[in-house]
Amino acid sequence: MSQTPSATRALRILRFLAAQPHPVPLGVITRELDLPRSTGYHLLNAMIEEGFVVHLADEGRYGLGVAAFEVGGGYARQEPLQRITRRHVAALADRTGASAHLAVPHGRDVLYVVQERAPGRPPLVTEVGVRLPAHLTATGRAILAALPANQVRALYPDRSVFVERRGSGPTSPSMLRDLLREVRRRGYAVEDEDVTEGLASVAAPVLDHNEHPVAGIAVTFDRDLAPAPFVEAVLETARTVSRRLAGR
Repeated sequence: MSQTPSATRALRILRFLAAQPHPVPLGVITRELDLPRSTGYHLLNAMIEEGFVVHLADEGRYGLGVAAFEVGGGYARQEPLQRITRRHVAALADRTGASAHLAVPHGRDVLYVVQERAPGRPPLVTEVGVRLPAHLTATGRAILAALPANQVRALYPDRSVFVERRGSGPTSPSMLRDLLREVRRRGYAVEDEDVTEGLASVAAPVLDHNEHPVAGIAVTFDRDLAPAPFVEAVLETARTVSRRLAGR
């Protein structure tokens, strides 16, 4: 029998449900999270009683409940991630002379929550509050590369979910797998004109105490510049923020 605490399993279920575009059957949850069916059933019932999960009996599926929304609303009000990272993102922009930003995962998108524009640089599409497809952005690729493979498969099951912006970027699960494999090999993600003509970005994931990616930090610069100085600064900043989030 697994020694993983029930609370940990319940939180993994919540995280998995939050990543799905629609409610899912019990079998999908237990298979993707490697849970015994009876364990998943009992955990889901406990979470239903507390309002974190709803059971759509007619469809035989489970989705997030109102309590999960309340927790998300509380997080949005407190903005802990923004409070922790804002100073570091500003320092990154000062160090590199490039615009720096931080984005969090939002389904198959990333949501930009902090941006520091470098002096004299034009506005970017990555303004605070903007959502962009994760597979096309450096921040999104950094986050996806740090996720378990089963979560990436759940987010990108087939070609139909891939959107394009400038006619570039991965357009199938196999292309995405190859791209993320390269991100993991390098240790950082790259985006070259996939979002905006003439601009490139490099990014690294921000990890919590469980080594789970909660955000991506990136800088965006003219694509004719050498990326090496930006890579070093982004990796160092991501490591610093990850240590802060983990309480180290």
